[in-house]
Amino acid sequence: MGVYAKLRGYVGAKAHLAWVGLLLALLSGVIVLRGFWAIYRVLLALLESGDMEHAWRAAIYAVSLLATGAVVYFLAVYLTHKMAFSLESGLRRKGIDGLGRASFRFHELHASGVVRKTIDDNASLTHSAVAHLIPDAGRAAAMLIGSLVFSFILDWRIGLIVLLITIIAVLCFMGMMGGGEFIKLYYKSLERLSGESVEYVRGMQVVKIFGADVRSFRAMHDAIHDYANMALAYSNRGKLYFVPYQWFFLFAMGIVVPLASLVPTIAGTPQHLSVLLVMVFFILGATFTAINSVMYSFQYVSQANYSIGHLEKLYGEMEAEALTYGTVEQMEGHDIVFRNVGFAYRDKRVLDGFNLELEQGKMYALVGPSGSGKSTIAKLLSGFYALDEGEILLGGNPITSYSKSAIARSIAFVFQDSKLFKRSIYENVALARRDATHREVMEAMHLAGCDSILEKFPERENTLIGSKGVYVSGGEKQRIAIARAILKDSRIVVMDEASAAIDPDNEYELQRAFRNLMQGRTVVMIAHRLSSIRNADAILYLEQGQVVERGTHAELMAGDTRYRRLEEMYNRANEWRVA
Repeated sequence: MGVYAKLRGYVGAKAHLAWVGLLLALLSGVIVLRGFWAIYRVLLALLESGDMEHAWRAAIYAVSLLATGAVVYFLAVYLTHKMAFSLESGLRRKGIDGLGRASFRFHELHASGVVRKTIDDNASLTHSAVAHLIPDAGRAAAMLIGSLVFSFILDWRIGLIVLLITIIAVLCFMGMMGGGEFIKLYYKSLERLSGESVEYVRGMQVVKIFGADVRSFRAMHDAIHDYANMALAYSNRGKLYFVPYQWFFLFAMGIVVPLASLVPTIAGTPQHLSVLLVMVFFILGATFTAINSVMYSFQYVSQANYSIGHLEKLYGEMEAEALTYGTVEQMEGHDIVFRNVGFAYRDKRVLDGFNLELEQGKMYALVGPSGSGKSTIAKLLSGFYALDEGEILLGGNPITSYSKSAIARSIAFVFQDSKLFKRSIYENVALARRDATHREVMEAMHLAGCDSILEKFPERENTLIGSKGVYVSGGEKQRIAIARAILKDSRIVVMDEASAAIDPDNEYELQRAFRNLMQGRTVVMIAHRLSSIRNADAILYLEQGQVVERGTHAELMAGDTRYRRLEEMYNRANEWRVA
């Protein structure tokens, strides 16, 4: 099947285990059927000839065969499980590798909860198609063919009845397994429900604060109802075939027993009739078990087919957004040039033919209304986004010509919502440069104004953040993030709304930390707090993805500019007080 050809590429060196497991499963079925034949000989010896010695030997032989068949089947399942676990690991590993290579645009366009559930759940759904279906299908094939042969050996009329029942059961089975598009819709609704559930749990704080219930979250509410409707439709469709399938097997003896009793050439002696009926029970039971195991396992093929298709689509999107790096390890200069840059989020065009030149060693502030492209420019500078058109030059070279490590060394970031790990304050700062000495880390914290933070805690820089009630304010978190950037000592610094956390308690410390961070570096700052950018070497006012005004604070305030009107609005807002 095509799905197995796709899955094989993710298994690696263990792909051969599928064939070994299949052969062992076939062998297991043959051995078990041979055990049934031995049971048949036991019954004949007991009921017809009364030869107890022969019956005992045949019974021991039958038990040995059945036990051997079970052991061989266990080995088959063991090997296919090893392959299945390797497959799951391969799928998850490819997903993790793809996430690491994908640009930030991919992460912004795909909710993290949905991506995690897509990779994790779909990888799990491939397990049964390999671990269970391969041995079950192999054993079932041997049991079905062997049971039919066995029934014809007993009597050709019994063989025809068993064949007819088997054909009807297989047709019902094929009907239940049909409807590939319906199965895709079912699993798509299940995946949507899983993803929305993760996002709902993540937003539980908002749920609690506003006393909302699930009906307030339209996406979650719709996902629940969509899945409920699909599950009901799935069940209704399956029962059309499953009920007749079970009926034919459960009432099969009602067909076989009267026929065997009424036809003398089948029945023979009462003892022989008893043996035949017992063996028919065995045959029908083996056939029912074989088809049943395949039926329950075969649904996993549909799951695996949908899962691998969905995963490969996701992995394809990751590859389409994969970042490419060059080999240049050293950035000679630190001037920045945007040349005819085009960039969009899905169908939303943000930058189109954007051009900008920034000299090294100067501070530039980007202002403008929401959606004007300020944050997009800062993000593109990081090198974590693939451009649609144009190029960005750093130090005279395209950003794509530098190695990943060169970009990481040369550019530092301070964002509005800086992330701290559940580690010590010292470790949170030191991760910016792994080879930094203790003295360098402490000096960076001093320059970032973190001394007052350390004085709050008995263990100072060794204090574990987020443990035993140890938390820091937004402004303190920003100072720790600035200490990281200072320690990194990058020549280009990008700050996106980094001054948003300023409050009267930490304004002085943060402003001093900003000055220490900016000194001698090329700085690109995005700020709504206009008082923090008045000393910038140039202020760039953006509108609809273009720079429409450029100059110093004094130059822009001298004329009738958009920046001046924005500054006046900002001042009026700050002067507003509750009467």
